[in-house]
Amino acid sequence: DVTEIEEEEAQAKQEEQIMKEQELSNLLHEKRYLKALGLAISLDRPHTVLTVVKAILREPEGRRHLEENIVRLRKDQKEAVLAFLVTWNTNSRNCHEAQAVVETLLKHEAPDTLLQFSGIKSAVESLLPYT
Repeated sequence: DVTEIEEEEAQAKQEEQIMKEQELSNLLHEKRYLKALGLAISLDRPHTVLTVVKAILREPEGRRHLEENIVRLRKDQKEAVLAFLVTWNTNSRNCHEAQAVVETLLKHEAPDTLLQFSGIKSAVESLLPYT
C-alpha cells in the first residue's frame, strides 16, 4: 500500500514549504534582501519577489540597494525576475518596481549577455507596449 508513503511525502513537502515561507518572512524582517530574493525566486513566487523589491525600494537609498541586490543574482535568477517583471509591468500599481528592475538589468548587463537570457525576445515584446 503506497497511499501511506504518498501521504507522508506530501506532508513532508508541505512542512518544508511552511519552513521556507517562515524563513522568507524572517529574511525580510532582518532586511537580508539578497537571500530573500533568492528564496522567493526558488519558490517560484512572483508576488513575493515583488514584495521584496518593494521593501528594498522603501529603504533609504532604495534604488542603490536594489541595484546591488539584482546585480548579485545568478543568471538563472535574473531570467526568472525578468519573466516576473513582464507581468508586474502590465499593472499600473507595480509598473514602477518593474521599470526599476528593468533599468538595473539594462544598466548592468551587457547587451550580448541579455541576448543569452531565455525568453528575452518575448519579454522585450511584452515590455514595449507598456514601457
